[in-house]
Amino acid sequence: MSGRTRLTLASWGATVMAAGALLPLVKPATWIFTAAFVLALVSGVGALARRVPLARPLTLLAQTVTALLALTLCFAREQAFLWLVPGPQAVTHAVELFRAGAEDVGRYAIPAPDTEGIRLMLVGGVVAIGLLVDALAVTFRKAAPAGLPLLALYSVAAGLSGGGAGWLWFLLAASGYLLLLLAEGRDRLSQWGRVFGGAQRSGRPGSTVAGGGPAFAPARTGRRIGIAAMGLALVVPLALPGFSGGLFGGSGETGAGAGKGGTISAVNPLVSLQNNLRQPEDREVLRYRTNARDTGNLYLRLVALDQFDGTSWKSSVRPIEDVPKQLPWPDGLSQSVRITEVTSNFVASEAYEQKWLPMPYPAGRVDIDGRWRYEPAGRMLVGDDKQTTKGARYQVSSLDVQPTAGQLAGSGPAPEKLRREYTKVPTTLPADVKATALRITRGARNDYERAVKLQDWFARDGGFRYDVDVESGTGVQAISRFLKDKEGFCVHFSFSMAAMARSLGIPARVAVGFMPGTTQTDGSVSVGIRDAHAWPELYFEGAGWTRFEPTPSRGSTPSYTRESTPSGSATGPAQPQQSASAQPSAAPTASESCTPQMRRLGDCGPDAAVAGASSDGSGPDVTTVLLLTLAALLLLALPFLPLLWRTRVRAGRLGSAGARGPEDTAARTLAVWQEINDTAWDHGVEPDDSLTPRKSAERIVRLGELRGESAEAVHRVAGAVEEVLYAPRPRPVSGLAEEAGRVRAGFHAGADRRTRLRALLAPRSAVRVRWAASSRWASTTGRWAERRAALASRLRRTPREAS
Repeated sequence: MSGRTRLTLASWGATVMAAGALLPLVKPATWIFTAAFVLALVSGVGALARRVPLARPLTLLAQTVTALLALTLCFAREQAFLWLVPGPQAVTHAVELFRAGAEDVGRYAIPAPDTEGIRLMLVGGVVAIGLLVDALAVTFRKAAPAGLPLLALYSVAAGLSGGGAGWLWFLLAASGYLLLLLAEGRDRLSQWGRVFGGAQRSGRPGSTVAGGGPAFAPARTGRRIGIAAMGLALVVPLALPGFSGGLFGGSGETGAGAGKGGTISAVNPLVSLQNNLRQPEDREVLRYRTNARDTGNLYLRLVALDQFDGTSWKSSVRPIEDVPKQLPWPDGLSQSVRITEVTSNFVASEAYEQKWLPMPYPAGRVDIDGRWRYEPAGRMLVGDDKQTTKGARYQVSSLDVQPTAGQLAGSGPAPEKLRREYTKVPTTLPADVKATALRITRGARNDYERAVKLQDWFARDGGFRYDVDVESGTGVQAISRFLKDKEGFCVHFSFSMAAMARSLGIPARVAVGFMPGTTQTDGSVSVGIRDAHAWPELYFEGAGWTRFEPTPSRGSTPSYTRESTPSGSATGPAQPQQSASAQPSAAPTASESCTPQMRRLGDCGPDAAVAGASSDGSGPDVTTVLLLTLAALLLLALPFLPLLWRTRVRAGRLGSAGARGPEDTAARTLAVWQEINDTAWDHGVEPDDSLTPRKSAERIVRLGELRGESAEAVHRVAGAVEEVLYAPRPRPVSGLAEEAGRVRAGFHAGADRRTRLRALLAPRSAVRVRWAASSRWASTTGRWAERRAALASRLRRTPREAS
């Protein structure tokens, strides 16, 4: 194996090993096989181009084109030409996938699902890094700087994983880089010969290069230095103050507020929630009709976050199942609590893509098409196999649970298993969090009164201020900071109340979704992007999971937490309310008198809102897509231009050789002779115009090592050329095109693979294009110079003639 081939394999291996740090971020991790395969294609094309050899820029261009074609085949083959060549639809699809992947990164907790957008980002990123590493280490022979893109790849993984990607992944990435350096060192040392091999030692056969030993002595020394350096990188940070986490993590607090504050480190819907609340325009994401008399309590729940690890709230990893025709009865809900059945029909905007289905809680029945799965613990529906809410139309039958204050106050203890799971708090939870909770709830007689006191303290009595621009975070230290600064948005209020409730022994979790929305003039309800919200859910036996609203100026305070709570009596089985909208339409129609202002505000029905959402300018511009497509096609065509030009020229010369008529005998013969000379040039035999045709033929046969029919064909064509040049009446010669074919076949049979590829892909005779362009440019500039001189001379003569 040659040194450059070994270096190519080392570059591929180093990139794949560094990409291993990304494996814990996404499950299943099958994307790594796609990335490794595409990267192998790119590396193989680079190795082939370097053997031809092509110029360095052309090698890099060929690898880039290969990567583009492979990624198109993997992610946009249905939109591409012949499944391979990216066109306008493929570029548009790739842009949409990339945008969806960026949204998914901020939407899901780690490990995120293997969505197509995330897969494109991972595979494309690894291939781009691998291409850069291959170019630096192999094409430009600079292996040391190739560690920078490898470090960038590992750093991205470490950043997304909350400060550390694990010691195993660091060792893999570092080992890959060391392999790359050792491969380059061995290649460089081999160029010095055996002087560094050392003398053979008695009793230790194989210690030298000639004996087939394991390595050169400097290579062994280099390995020892690399291993020692890696060990120091692992051990030294542990001994330094302020670096107790070493390279593999730390306190778990990351971001700008590290220390007292911290940031939201959970990769889940809450990351995008704050961005949604900051949107300058309230885009509609959902519209529905319902037969509920009061929509103020109809919160649309996406997901429940039930795991608090001290850094973030996230959903537990739980099994999912097929959506049952009738969802199970809610946990802990008693028949003695007043319940009203509500039916709602939903239409999601085409611009709203979400893996979780927005539904009122608790849902009893869901009618929806598509690939949806059911998670029983959180009573959530999640899309399977790239299923999203985009344009979804569905109907939900839910229960409007209306417990009284007395029922909640008299609720019994929660089941032991549920209580253990939903009252867990990290050991790092600051003592002041529980102390504050105990102080606020002093005098409360039961969990219900404690929950109401916590809610009222956040929403009314504690002096808190609602602000979506606050970056106070949600980790354990961030809760203390939030309680001190008293400003934040719904994430901070819901997280803090849930954590404080757990510290008091009350089962709690955080729900993420949307507030009920705004009723429109046609009776439908519009839910905008600014209605995104988070709220705590506390468990009370008999009522089940119960919503509370600690965020000031947001949402509606539940009636069972207000002082004037009606003491409703128990009812029988749930009965649907009868109203004018008892049979809601799945697709409400827009008003005929809809004005542009009403359409902008979403008052014209969901169809208009959806249509407006799909043309809000957020998609890629058609002109941009066309320009990008043209640029991509040009890039694809550039490496093949010499091949295309050579094929066209050959066809023209040999086609004219097959023409009939005595008047073009000379032209046909000279064209074939020119083709033979260019074929020899493409295979390494440079032309010599100072020689006669006969001498040129002898030189081509000798240097090209032609034998048999191919050698005789060269001499026969040379004889025909001499007759054309010197005979008074040259005789027409037939079969000239066949003679040129025999010569080309002879060169092809005698050349090695590298020479054949060079003659095909980068023929040397293609330099004639540049010569022709230079000659044409010189001729053009000469004619313009003559015209300018003639015009100037005419202008000088005109005044004299006039006088």
